[in-house]
Amino acid sequence: MSYVLAGDVGGTKTVLCLYQVADDNSVGGSMEEIYKAVYPSAGHERFSDLITAFLAEVTQRPERACFGIAGPIQDQCCTATNLPWVIDARQLAEEFGFADVYLLNDLEATAHGMLHLSADEFVELNPQAMPQAGHAAVIAAGTGLGQAIMAWDGQRHIVMPTEGGHCDFGPNTRQEDALLLFLRERFGGHVSGERILAGDGFGNLYDFLRTSGFAAPNPAIEAEMANEDRNAVISHHGLAGDDPLCTEAMRLFVRIYGSEAGNLALKCLPRGGIYIGGGIGPKIRAALESGVFMQGFLDKGRMARAIEHVPVRLSLNPEAPLLGAAHMALLRSQG
Repeated sequence: MSYVLAGDVGGTKTVLCLYQVADDNSVGGSMEEIYKAVYPSAGHERFSDLITAFLAEVTQRPERACFGIAGPIQDQCCTATNLPWVIDARQLAEEFGFADVYLLNDLEATAHGMLHLSADEFVELNPQAMPQAGHAAVIAAGTGLGQAIMAWDGQRHIVMPTEGGHCDFGPNTRQEDALLLFLRERFGGHVSGERILAGDGFGNLYDFLRTSGFAAPNPAIEAEMANEDRNAVISHHGLAGDDPLCTEAMRLFVRIYGSEAGNLALKCLPRGGIYIGGGIGPKIRAALESGVFMQGFLDKGRMARAIEHVPVRLSLNPEAPLLGAAHMALLRSQG
């Protein structure tokens, strides 16, 4: 038996997990979770401090490690987004005596993880889906908006990280035209998809609707927002359908999410499917299943036919990035 250490490194929390690997040399590997710990990311001077703390809690020693990190990877070095950490794979390998350390962008890790989830960990959103072998892609709304492409070479998927979440927001209705103008004024210029399709997006949508006079604000809900996470409050009432502003904010979020997923689909024609990852998707599952997401996905004029049979799979497993990092560590050990 051997062991690998995997990590999902985010701005708020870091999850580290030790896996036991069966010595069967199977492609994709046979792994068993041994120990997992969650640490607050803030307040630690170095990422390696978390590894030190984790290794002190286990008796087994991992030979290899792989970490999915919220930040761009350049030459196996990463300056983490929203954290004062510079993470260098070579330095970590030397410090802890690992045979190999590999860094992945968090969406790259998510994409690898999607390939190792079981069928019951997905919900199909496209009633016209016709699964085929081929390219796939991941879109994930969470703290930010991530996207990755999974190119099919005839035998396996090769994951390509992107910064697609920062591409221009493209409105598709008069209401969305007005939203673009509102956000352009708010942010002083360029408006990316991430301004809408991320945690803070619910607040931006609510403010737009309130300012445009879509409906009168509910004083009780406004009081909730003043004392709690306003995006969570908007999402909660949007799902409940008990407030016009929150309900419309949720509908807009879901439609634009579908539209951006459709844009990604047109760019890579993922016959193997579009995977929806990130922390927001499972929380708003009912809204995603309402049909509004697919309306946005297929609102592509004459090119709707090019993507109408693409599977659109919502992942219900929040640990896809962790699993992806673990399997990448295993894959590298197999050469």
